[in-house]
Amino acid sequence: MDHPTAADLMQIPLLAGMPTEFRAELAQRLEVEDHNDGHAIVREGTSGYAFYLLASGTAVVTQEGHELRRLESSDYFGEISIMGEGRRTATVTAVGPVVVWVLFGTAFRVLQTSRPDVSAAIEAAMQQRLAGN
Repeated sequence: MDHPTAADLMQIPLLAGMPTEFRAELAQRLEVEDHNDGHAIVREGTSGYAFYLLASGTAVVTQEGHELRRLESSDYFGEISIMGEGRRTATVTAVGPVVVWVLFGTAFRVLQTSRPDVSAAIEAAMQQRLAGN
């Protein structure tokens, strides 16, 4: 998959309401990763230094071997470790081919400071996920 554009990021509900200029800037900071079926994109207990947007495909989230949820295109993950204590709280595994857009720590911090509304939405999702786990 090619590098994402501002239009691509409009498909992510978390970012859809953001100005085009912001999405264009964010798109330039994202890395693209492809994962095959069964590949663990992140592993529970490891250090977490990136935030992920699921560009295409399906992934399963497990904790201590138990399935918590399935993620589909336009979902995101990694917010708990990058905003919290730095450890992954779950494993996220590709179900079939998956493409993710990755925002690494420094770029994520820029997002937090430049768009407190997005940061607040991510933090609210993190709290909700922690409460549900």
